[in-house]
This record gives sequence, C-alpha cells and structure tokens, in this order.
Amino acid sequence: MDIKEVVKEKYGQAALRVHSGGSSCCGAVAAPPDKSCGCDPITSNLYDAAQTGALPEEAVLASLGCGNPTALAQLSAGETVLDLGSGGGIDVLLSARRVGPTGKAYGLDMTDEMLALARENQRKAGVENVEFLKGEIEHIPLPDNSLDVVISNCVINLSADKDRVLREAFRVLKPGGRFAVSDVVVRGAVPEQVRESMLLWVGCIAGALEEYQYVTKLAKAGFEGIDIEPTRIYDIEDARAFLSWQCVDVDAIAPQVQGKFMSAFIRATKPANCCAPGCCA
Repeated sequence: MDIKEVVKEKYGQAALRVHSGGSSCCGAVAAPPDKSCGCDPITSNLYDAAQTGALPEEAVLASLGCGNPTALAQLSAGETVLDLGSGGGIDVLLSARRVGPTGKAYGLDMTDEMLALARENQRKAGVENVEFLKGEIEHIPLPDNSLDVVISNCVINLSADKDRVLREAFRVLKPGGRFAVSDVVVRGAVPEQVRESMLLWVGCIAGALEEYQYVTKLAKAGFEGIDIEPTRIYDIEDARAFLSWQCVDVDAIAPQVQGKFMSAFIRATKPANCCAPGCCA
C-alpha cells in the first residue's frame, strides 16, 4: 500500500476518534483493548499546562507530535509561520498567540478529517490570525519567500520524499527565514523489520532519518546554520512500550533500538543573501 494513503487513513481515523471523545493515541494507531498507546513515550508530556490550558480539549487530544516546536522556535510578534502537517491544530494555535494579531499562522494538512477538527478548534479558541490549508507538505500551496518560519511536529518523517519537503520549505521561506521542527532522528543502524513496518512509519519511527542524513539533506536544499538538538532519547523501556503490541519480536528487537531513536529539535536558516532559484522575490 502507498505510504501516503496509509498515513492519510490512520490520521483520519485519529481525528474521528477525537471527535467521538477519545484520544488520537499516538500516530493514529489504536492499541488493542488491553494495551496502552504503543508510542506513548514519544507523544507524552510535550506541552505544559500553561500552554494547553487555554486551548480546546480536542486540540490537545489530537496532538500526535514528538516535541514542542512552538516552545523552541523563538517566534516573534508580527511574523508569519507555517506548520507542516498541522493535524488538530495545537501548534498552529500556539504559534498564532506567539506572533500576535499582526502576525499569521498557517496550518497545512492533507487529511479532511484533521482539517475539519482543526478549524473547529480554531473556532472554539476564538483565534482569527490562523488559516488552515489543504495540501501536501511536498507541494506547499504558498508563494516563494512568503514566510518567516516553518515549523513541524514529527511529520516530515512520514513523507516518502523528504528532499522535496525540505526544498519546498526552503522555497517558501523569506531570505533569513528559519526552519524549526521537532522530529524523530536515528543514531546508528536500525533493524530492517522496524523500517519495513507501515504502522511504525505512521507512528514516526520507521521513517526517521539518521542525523547525518538530515544534515546532508538540509544542506542540499540550501539551508545553513544547521543544528540538531536532542530533546528526548528513548531507552530500552521506551522501545518496549512502542514495540510491545506490534507484530514483532520485542525481546529480539528492543535491545537493538535502545538509544537509537531520539526526538530532536532541528534548526536551519535560509541564507539572508540567498540568490538561488525561488530564493529572492
């Protein structure tokens, strides 16, 4: 099955679960009745109560990320920001408050159910400087040099064409604009059984790039000032938690992924004097 269709189906299911009063349960993969959320070590405890207290409950329940890019991106009043793969809208709504009424926050998502949920969350939050767009992160429906910041929360891993995503992010950023995303990154070799699992791909695990690959791809897209800052490194018990209800040999694989996966904040900048195609207005 096509990876994009798997992602769309699973995230659509997650939005519907939130609408019905449930949780998105990590990467839109529902755990069996006797199990907790398989990827909970990745998605849990990312936002503090001061941030989420003023948001609709559904926006918090629909959070599927691996970090908190809005806390690390240093957004300023008046800036324009885009969240790639905005889901239920939590990072867009938080960003909108950071950039204030003179700024604007866009959310981009390809899933109709998530877009409907995000727009409902926007209405409940009473935030007006927000616009949710339908589209794919490989084809951003915004003009060249139109954004100050591009953020994302554990979504780039879900793309089968990450080079295209990074080129698009570079294109829409203004010269001097910032790329500031949370993502899962790999350190070292990972068992092929993990890489091949579609469900783990949807859970942001199997599609993870190695550190050097992320740096290389960002540089190839034209970015400079590239930095990868680990925010959470997953240990053996975390590995067991997100593998325990998959159809894999947990005892065999868990030690092989010990310390190999980490959530990280990835920063890069579009050169201020950029003159590459699509760089200057």
